[in-house]
Amino acid sequence: MTMELYESARAHLDAAAGYYNKNVRVSTPDGPVNVRIPIDGADVMDLRIWREDEVLPAIAPYVPHAPRLLHTSSDPLFQVHQFIHGRVLNDLAPRGVPVPGYVPTDVVRLLAQLVEVPREKLPALPPDWPVGEDTPGFGRKLSDLTLWVHSTFVTDYEWLYTAFRVPADPVAAAEAAWPTLTARPLVCVHADIHRKNMIVSDGRTVFLDWELALWGDPVYELAVHFHKMGYLPDERDRVLRLWVRALPPEYIRGWEHDLDVYIAHEQIKSAIVDTVRYAQLFVDPSAAPEPEPELVAKLTEKLNNAYRHWGVSPRADEAAVESILRQWAAR
Repeated sequence: MTMELYESARAHLDAAAGYYNKNVRVSTPDGPVNVRIPIDGADVMDLRIWREDEVLPAIAPYVPHAPRLLHTSSDPLFQVHQFIHGRVLNDLAPRGVPVPGYVPTDVVRLLAQLVEVPREKLPALPPDWPVGEDTPGFGRKLSDLTLWVHSTFVTDYEWLYTAFRVPADPVAAAEAAWPTLTARPLVCVHADIHRKNMIVSDGRTVFLDWELALWGDPVYELAVHFHKMGYLPDERDRVLRLWVRALPPEYIRGWEHDLDVYIAHEQIKSAIVDTVRYAQLFVDPSAAPEPEPELVAKLTEKLNNAYRHWGVSPRADEAAVESILRQWAAR
C-alpha cells in the first residue's frame, strides 16, 4: 500500500514544494495523507543534522501540534505524514496582514514545549556539534554554513555577487559577534517556523516541515522566526512578551543582545542564499512560488538588510535589482 501511495504522489506534477521536498496529498480509504518526496539535486542552503523521520517520533510526546509520521522509506526516499486539514497561514494572512490572534500564543507554546524535549530522546548529534551551554559554538555552526554556501556558489555567481555588492568575506561581522553571546542551555529547535510551515484551523496552529530541526539556542529559534515571519510590530511585541514569560529564565538570559546578533546573521545569510535562489528563478520562472515583482521586492529588502551589517551604501532599489537579475538570466 505504501508504494502505491508513493507512485500516486509521483504522478502529481502540481505538488506543493519547499526547497527540499515535494508534498502531495494522496487519498486513502482511511482519509488523505501527505506524501513527502525529496527534490533531486536540491541545493543545500541550511543546516541539516537530523532526518525528519527521526525527529517527528522523538518530539511527538512533547509537541502535540505537529504531524504524525505514518511511514518512512529509504529506497526510494519518501515519508508519509498525517494530513493536516486547514489553511496555510501564508494563504490566510500573508506578510502585511495580521495573523489570527491565537497564532502568537501557539508559537510561544511550541517554543516552550521544545525546551522540554530531552536530549536523549532525539537522534544522535554530529561528533563536533556543540553541547551544554555552548551558544558561541552553535553560532559558529551557523556562519560556517553561510560561508560554505558563499564559497560554493561564488565562482559561478561571481558576476551577480559583485553586481549586488556582496563583500568578499560576507560573514565577518557575524563571526566577530559569536563570542559575545550569553551561555544558555541548548535545546531542540524547529529552526524554520514561518507562514508557509503553519496550518491554521478551528483556532489552533499545527507546525509542519521539521527537516531543519537542530540542537540549538532557544534565542536563535525566536530570531529566525522573527526574521522569516515578518510580523507587524505589535504582533512581534506580543510574541516577545509571551516568550519571556513562558520560557524558564535560564533559556532566555541575555536575550536582549543576542536576539539582534542572530537576526543580523540571518539577514546576511538571506542575502547570500537568495541572491542565488532568486537568480535561478529568473532563469527558470516555472519553479517560482511568487510573481517576479514580488521576488524583486523581497530580494531588494534582503540586500538592504545585509548592507547595514556590511557597511554598504547607497541602498539597493527595486529597478536596479530587477535589471541585474534580468541581465543575469540573459547571460
